[in-house]
Amino acid sequence: MGFSPWAVPVVGIVVVAVAGVFGAQWAWLAAAILLAMGVGGIGWVVLREPQADSVTSMGLTIRPLALAVIWRDDALLVFEGRDDFKDETYYRPLGGGVEFGESSKDALKREFVEELDAEIKVGKRLGVLENVFTWRDRPGHEIAFVYEAAFVDDGLYHREEMKILDDPATARWVAIEDFTNGSKILYPNGLTELLSSE
Repeated sequence: MGFSPWAVPVVGIVVVAVAGVFGAQWAWLAAAILLAMGVGGIGWVVLREPQADSVTSMGLTIRPLALAVIWRDDALLVFEGRDDFKDETYYRPLGGGVEFGESSKDALKREFVEELDAEIKVGKRLGVLENVFTWRDRPGHEIAFVYEAAFVDDGLYHREEMKILDDPATARWVAIEDFTNGSKILYPNGLTELLSSE
């Protein structure tokens, strides 16, 4: 806590008020007490500016992310996640958050390097999905940019599973039919319908 420029006027106001009510002899005592307590501290306590509640500090933000739709025949590359609060196993294409000043395509390329140490070619944007949800009993809100993509290294298409480097999850190929027939859950909401219309 540093020195507040408002502290000096506060001390003056308090000293004058004490002198007016109790007399000059008490004014010097009030000034000494205020100075002993710390001028900066008094200024902070009395006249600090109230801070607006930050929704960011509570985690209530809309998260932009980019997701890659990578096909191997009729199978989609996804990672498997688990929400124990819902007793639900779900799947989602790989990708991640878009950082400030970064394009969604660049974010997708960066995420694949971080997650699989793999380069991808990003194709056309298939759509944008808004997803309001709860995960592990916490609210979430995402805007997902969904792109067609392909691995630069064709050898990755021959791997059945790929360990995600920055997460305990594993990426695998899952038949699109498992999502369209409802036997498995694909997030974000609306992605199954978007892929079925392609």
